[in-house]
Amino acid sequence: MELDIKEVIGVLAGVFTTIAVLPQIVKAVKTQKVSDISPFMYIILCIGVGMWTIYGVMKKDWPIIITNGISLVFNSVMLYILITQDKD
Repeated sequence: MELDIKEVIGVLAGVFTTIAVLPQIVKAVKTQKVSDISPFMYIILCIGVGMWTIYGVMKKDWPIIITNGISLVFNSVMLYILITQDKD
């Protein structure tokens, strides 16, 4: 199977947007401080990547399904931290 440049760019875009939240999760876990982070942004983001995942399933597009599915998990973890963490 040969990948063309469009596919490579699409997969890389998915990977980078998927891992973008990881530094915030690590910082929140280390510092235990989340008072300046908006949970509404993560709610909206979870809805968006959830819809992208559904779209990927409908189109049978595995890069969209995988990257947005993982992104939904990561962003849900951050939202969980925001909701359960003490707000100081």
